[in-house]
Amino acid sequence: MNISRNEHTIATTCEVSGTGYWSGQRVRVVMSPARVGTGILLVRSDLPGCPSCPATAEFRHDAQLRTILQRGDAQFQLVEHLMAALYAMEIDNCIVEIDAEELPGLDGSCAAYVDALQNAGLIIQAAEKKRLVIREPFTIRAADRTISAAPAPNGVTEFEYELSFDHECVIPNQKFRSTCTPDRFAREIAPARTFITQSQAQTLRAQGVASHVTNKDLLVFGDHGPIENTLRYSDECARHKLLDMIGDLALTGLQLVGQFSSVRGGHNLNGTMATQLLQLAQQQTMSRSNTNPNSQQQDRAA
Repeated sequence: MNISRNEHTIATTCEVSGTGYWSGQRVRVVMSPARVGTGILLVRSDLPGCPSCPATAEFRHDAQLRTILQRGDAQFQLVEHLMAALYAMEIDNCIVEIDAEELPGLDGSCAAYVDALQNAGLIIQAAEKKRLVIREPFTIRAADRTISAAPAPNGVTEFEYELSFDHECVIPNQKFRSTCTPDRFAREIAPARTFITQSQAQTLRAQGVASHVTNKDLLVFGDHGPIENTLRYSDECARHKLLDMIGDLALTGLQLVGQFSSVRGGHNLNGTMATQLLQLAQQQTMSRSNTNPNSQQQDRAA
């Protein structure tokens, strides 16, 4: 059963380094402990004054194939893998210094972030984590794509992603569903990699984008499956889309209690859901406040 918990930070500084998929630039990501109530704060350590941006849906911008956050001069691209790892490892307060605009693509997964965070250890802090408990189901639609939130039976939070294409595709239709405990995420979701078709890869390279990325840096599907690579799971693509969804919904900054499912959704739809969830949390807080304005107890389940 999903119960309330206190906020967490990491016990010691850790880091991950790699190359950006889009920029080809080397980048270093340094994650450090932070005080209660800090949330996830992204810092551009390469820019004058080290401008920062809270990792929340308020600062999210739509982009193709990735999630971007920006506040002023501080822009961060491809944040979803980092955010998924922080959310799943239950790290609520962390200062993340990044010395480039784009976070590293790594091997297309977030396993390196998870390994670094696990090695850093966890500290329980003296504040209860804010939660959002889904009370009523609702669905957000965009053409034939959907993302839904519903109450969680017995309080167990689950995420599900259904992958399918409206045209003939070498990537088979597939579905994956999982709870998001640190252990299960590390074993079942974190190693799942970014994927594209060979034709998509050729188009990007022809545009001068990601020309340095090889077929071993992510999953590139040809007519007979992954090129110069092998699947880690038979449903690895659905698992990676689930990873992306968790990372995008982590921009709520809340412990989510519910069942979240997406059919063919992507970053834009995930971002819309994150914004909707934040609005729902604010409405629930205002409703409780109006019902009992003199209460001396603060209900932390938003």
